[in-house]
Amino acid sequence: MSGIASRTQGVVARRDLLEAGITRDEIAWRLQTGALLEEHPGIYRVGHRAPSVEATYMAAVLACGPGALIAGRAAAYLWRLIKAAPPRPEVIALTERRIPGVVTHRARRQPGADAGLRLGIPVTTAARTLVDLAAALSGDDLARACHEAGVRYGTTPGQVAAVLQRRPGSRGAGTLRRVMRGDQEVGLSRLESRFLHCLREAGLPLPVTNKPASGRRVDCRWPSHRLTVELDSYRFHNTRQAWELDRRREREARARGDDFRRFTWGDVFERPGTMMRELQTFFASSRPA
Repeated sequence: MSGIASRTQGVVARRDLLEAGITRDEIAWRLQTGALLEEHPGIYRVGHRAPSVEATYMAAVLACGPGALIAGRAAAYLWRLIKAAPPRPEVIALTERRIPGVVTHRARRQPGADAGLRLGIPVTTAARTLVDLAAALSGDDLARACHEAGVRYGTTPGQVAAVLQRRPGSRGAGTLRRVMRGDQEVGLSRLESRFLHCLREAGLPLPVTNKPASGRRVDCRWPSHRLTVELDSYRFHNTRQAWELDRRREREARARGDDFRRFTWGDVFERPGTMMRELQTFFASSRPA
């Protein structure tokens, strides 16, 4: 039983216990002794009385049946696209469901390409989550969520466009398209703001920020000088996935004919002089295209 629960955030479904050979009497005895704690009918937590947010979300998914996915703001919370207290579980289910404490939606079709996995929990992909968020967030908040998805998971405008094509008539689609094209400004991070401040102080040209290039949003680009700069904070670049995405961004920049620079938090805040001298050298030898 613990082996099953370890793969599902400490939550198990009655059907899975029966398939594993645990009898109905054994399940009843575990419920009486507190080894199992009922979260929803037929869905149990294994011996812990303080469930995590992840366990609560997993229980909601299991209660909604095979093929169900965490969606909406709850999915955005799991993907870390929004900063807020954990929302109530919100689930897309393949059949009509009414679960106390859970916001449920019936899927119009099999989620298929929109199904992902986060921390072992079935969830809508980051791209599909952005489409769902477009109906609920302001333009600024949606732009920040799109920025987070691009930096953390490499979510591209093309991936979002594919979801919108599968879901014609989605609320907020116009705003989301403007965001993905870069027509909706993204609030600059502290790192980006400081980098632009350094450029102004040095009298250097300012870049276009957070605009798509080669199908992906880039931090800073000087199209006429054929230069791309990515700004790396440890917060977003400390995983293997992020490392691989960083390498891909560099290859894409060089493939479109750009020179490429990568600057870290330390470069921008602790060694700005060295960074600016490097860029001054570049601009002195570079003529606008």
